[in-house]
Amino acid sequence: MNMKDNKDIVIIAGPCVIESQELLDEVAMELVRLRAVYGIDIVFKASFDKANRTSIHSYRGPGMEKGLQMLADVKEKYCLRILTDIHESYQAEPVSEVADILQIPAFLCRQTDLLVAAAQTGKIVNIKKAQFLSGEDMRFPYEKAVEAGASEVWLTERGNSFGYNNLVVDFRNIPIMSTISPRCIMDCTHSVQRPGGAGTTTGGDRQYVPMMALAAKAFGANGFFFEVHPDPEKAKSDGPNMLYLKNLEKVIVSLL
Repeated sequence: MNMKDNKDIVIIAGPCVIESQELLDEVAMELVRLRAVYGIDIVFKASFDKANRTSIHSYRGPGMEKGLQMLADVKEKYCLRILTDIHESYQAEPVSEVADILQIPAFLCRQTDLLVAAAQTGKIVNIKKAQFLSGEDMRFPYEKAVEAGASEVWLTERGNSFGYNNLVVDFRNIPIMSTISPRCIMDCTHSVQRPGGAGTTTGGDRQYVPMMALAAKAFGANGFFFEVHPDPEKAKSDGPNMLYLKNLEKVIVSLL
């Protein structure tokens, strides 16, 4: 396996939401092991607040202050770059003190003030494509972030709404968005969601995650996003579409 070639790929992985420091440590240790074995760039992802849960009673996370402390601990102990979401403009500056990459949720990718605030931190901004936009449409969020000063802007495909409670991926969006940004990422786990499809929570079909990754690779993706958990059945958010942590290595090997 040519380790040099693997440097061109970015893997983003981690639990959907911060549940405990123990969970973060367990996932981070596995990511560090995979980074060492395969010579790949792995970014640690977890959210301190899931502001767009289906139900008001759903678990959202520890909040920004405590969540950032926990992510900073991961960064210091494991030397992993950190990616996390922001939902409001005021969060950009304090989050940028810990996170290397600020992620704009798909629902919010047209929010100009949010994009500008993220970009003005000078950090990398990862913009997830909205479920209602085409690949071509992502030129405009990209331009907003670039013109506001982001050091890099990544674009992420995560599927489009397909009727009610379902998503479908048009893989043509990957080569299209690759003409806009040099870093085009496939969100392999959110793309198999069934939004609101489990009553008060979102459902999903995790068995399709490995195929989503391989299809995205065939269309030219150079980044792959996986939400992972040691026991997705007990996860507090996005369990049905999350990959078992123990299965991440097999998927990565298939991509390399």
